Amino acid sequence: MPIFSLPGKYGIGTLGKKAYEFVDFLEKAGQSYWQILPLTPTSFGDSPYQSFSAYACNPYFIDFELLEENGYLIKSEYSNINWGKDEKIDYTILYNQRYNILKKAFKRFINKPTYDYFDFINNNKSWIEDYSLFMAIKIANNGKAWNEWPSEIKCREPDAIYKCKELYKENIEFFKVIEYLFYVQWCKLKKYANSKNIKIIGDIPIYVAYDSADLWCEPKQFLLDDELKPIEVAGCPPDAFSIKGQLWGNPLYDWNFMKMSLNPYEWWKKRIAHTLKLYDIIRIDHFRGFESYYAIPYGNKDAIIGTWRKGPGIHFFDALKNQFSDLPIIAEDLGFFTNDVKQMLLKSGFPGMKVLEFGFDELNNSAHLPHNCVKNSVVYTGTHDNDTIMGWIKTLDTKKIQFIKDYLGINNEIEINWAIIRCAFATVADTVIIPMQDYLGLSSEGRINIPSTLGDNWKWRIKDGVLDSNLADRIRKQTQTYYRLS
Repeated sequence: MPIFSLPGKYGIGTLGKKAYEFVDFLEKAGQSYWQILPLTPTSFGDSPYQSFSAYACNPYFIDFELLEENGYLIKSEYSNINWGKDEKIDYTILYNQRYNILKKAFKRFINKPTYDYFDFINNNKSWIEDYSLFMAIKIANNGKAWNEWPSEIKCREPDAIYKCKELYKENIEFFKVIEYLFYVQWCKLKKYANSKNIKIIGDIPIYVAYDSADLWCEPKQFLLDDELKPIEVAGCPPDAFSIKGQLWGNPLYDWNFMKMSLNPYEWWKKRIAHTLKLYDIIRIDHFRGFESYYAIPYGNKDAIIGTWRKGPGIHFFDALKNQFSDLPIIAEDLGFFTNDVKQMLLKSGFPGMKVLEFGFDELNNSAHLPHNCVKNSVVYTGTHDNDTIMGWIKTLDTKKIQFIKDYLGINNEIEINWAIIRCAFATVADTVIIPMQDYLGLSSEGRINIPSTLGDNWKWRIKDGVLDSNLADRIRKQTQTYYRLS
């Protein structure tokens, strides 16, 4: 369940009361994990996988009511605004309204900052100074991407950077403060979840956005030409999700440069260290991209034409393990699964993912079918990129539907979502994660994302009041039946 999908009055799910109520629901339901999507701020297409920073967190998730309790807001400043429909996020409204309200909180806070604010800035100085400067310059340039800024700023000439720091001092401080306000609220929520024996599974995208502070500040980590434009970009070849493939557009890493630095993969080590402060467990998106990745010529309109290139492989994960004594990772190993990827996963020791919708959709002895799931894995009915079970069933032909019925031992499609969920629980996999929409039996209106499309993704929100004790009891009973209670 993404943070943005939580219910609430102010346009998007936040870290406030409804988040705590969701944790309480998970506890009643006997659950031990809450998996979310990346917490980073969104940019192009409102996707959490296209962010202005790999480190910063989304200011949209900051809860106004908690800010009011702290004395940083007055209720009338945020309660009389039309935030759109509760069931769908309107990102235009959020962009036009939320920053104005957060600026009011910022002005009250900065007049009397807390002592731990300065500790937070000091502990995060490796990224927060550059990120805040990046955002302040972006605002001054009407939101333009950094490669469209004046050349002296684009290329980070020292005199130009110094002038920007002086000129945009207030906005730089604003972005530091809202990161602090997010961090305080997030740490309290995570501590509350952990006190209920619920761990947070976070998500770290393999790539960063071109228009990001990460790339502007450290372009040598990426494959760019002399004009700082990508040579090739990331994506996936045509597959079940898209006949033209997925053109993500993210710049690719210069893996050789990263490997040959004095501290191999230092850029990644810093990123992982930061992520481990936010989450208990990390799901690494597009794990197979570390073995080999699909490179699409920059400027192409789709992902049909591309080349597979070798990634850093197991050497990368060995370097991480030398840095971190405990590396709680879930490998998102979906997609074109070669023997080399399989070997890298086995050597890493990380659990991979099994998606039952894939298994039932293939009409063969798929590795994603329940009887083929392995112990060291995480089983899902579907992911944020899949349709819900009830929406997906409507897209299948009669042959596939009959196969599913025969496999599950059912005669009709009534509550087929629960039959598939039960099948997931019955696998030998150590962990089972079920999207909230599948527990609720929602159709395609509950879908989070349709890959390679823009306009109507990342908007779903759960209706207030549907997470009642009856649903919690039903989930708990099933969890108990398959001896999965923590």
